[in-house]
Amino acid sequence: MDQYEPDSLSAAQLAAMRRSLTSGRGALTRRSMLRAGGVGALTIGGLASLSACGIPPAKREGEGPASTDFSAKEKQLNFSNWTEYMDVSEDEKSRPTLESFTQRTGIKVKYTEDINDNVEFFGKIKPQLAAGQDTGRDLICVTDWLAARLIRLGWAQKLDAANLPNAYANLSAQFRRPDWDPGRAYSYPWTGISTVIAYNTKATGGKKVDSVTQLLDDPALKGRVGFLTEMRDSVGMTLLDMGKDPGKFTDAEYDQAIGRLQKGVDKKQIRRFTGNDYTSDLDKGDLAACLAWAGDVIQLQADNPDIQFAIPSAGYITSSDNLMVPAKARHKANAEKLIDYYFELPVAAQLAAYINYVCPVDGVKDELAKIDPELASNTLILPDKAMAAKSHAFRSLTSQEETAYEEKFAKLIGA
Repeated sequence: MDQYEPDSLSAAQLAAMRRSLTSGRGALTRRSMLRAGGVGALTIGGLASLSACGIPPAKREGEGPASTDFSAKEKQLNFSNWTEYMDVSEDEKSRPTLESFTQRTGIKVKYTEDINDNVEFFGKIKPQLAAGQDTGRDLICVTDWLAARLIRLGWAQKLDAANLPNAYANLSAQFRRPDWDPGRAYSYPWTGISTVIAYNTKATGGKKVDSVTQLLDDPALKGRVGFLTEMRDSVGMTLLDMGKDPGKFTDAEYDQAIGRLQKGVDKKQIRRFTGNDYTSDLDKGDLAACLAWAGDVIQLQADNPDIQFAIPSAGYITSSDNLMVPAKARHKANAEKLIDYYFELPVAAQLAAYINYVCPVDGVKDELAKIDPELASNTLILPDKAMAAKSHAFRSLTSQEETAYEEKFAKLIGA
């Protein structure tokens, strides 16, 4: 079975991850760049070291007793997260929701913003996990493909549902059953990341752009269209436009989607494939329309009223960043309490008001409206039922599939 195979990285996978780190979702958002001023990058040598040797699979049976949980005696918790992914006070000296959690529970949280990219972070924790050691972290936040890998390798602890009543009750339906963690036995989403169509009405002459077909075929947009360097987003959105399910597609259907995009490249309809750097081109009107991430669109709209977005009738791709307890973590129950805390409606609203990504907590709208009515009505943060029904996840890939698919996509985008 694939779960027992070494998870070495192919050249195509490494190239895709470099793109993510330098300009894709792994790169800092515009707000982060303004506030944080920079970030450490994973060197090419560091990436190469991940591919140089396979990752030994974790033992599934007979590996000894479960990790000892010291939560009852040690009222503490180590939480690793991405930059700009937690609410901060106006004077930037405190994190209100974390402080409230400590006041209520007595559990002190050591919060560290040390996740800049999934691959880089995996490189940090892999040696300890492979050796069966504690990483020094009780709670981590990783993107769905890495969450799937950690579960497959046996490097994530199964969560105790009894400690997660709010999380179980309030989790939005669209996030409940990812194919890599059915029923959310090992993870709960921190945020959702939606891929939509964004356009500049000044550049389109007031025309609405609301489908991948329009992006690829409308002659009025020729040479001013952008797609993303993230394979799952660009191919997934194209599959949906072709009437295919990105959660169940075949090799042949994947090839058809690549061929569809290739035609857009050949006839110069597509200006370029981009990471986060599309925001500048879209803002200026050099790109009239493009695939975009919802969090970026919200930030762009705050400064430019010409920026609009559309949800294609065919649907859109959603991925997620997820909370997990690593194997051998010392404070599992404390971590579960923190996960559950962020699924309480007032707390979830406070977090969503600050980070502006898709909130995975159902029923939070009224609480968010108390903070900011405009955000509460923004479907990029709180998808309504109609929008949520159009959400699709790109299916999990085997190592062999990911290598083959990334190679074809890299050829398409000239990477």
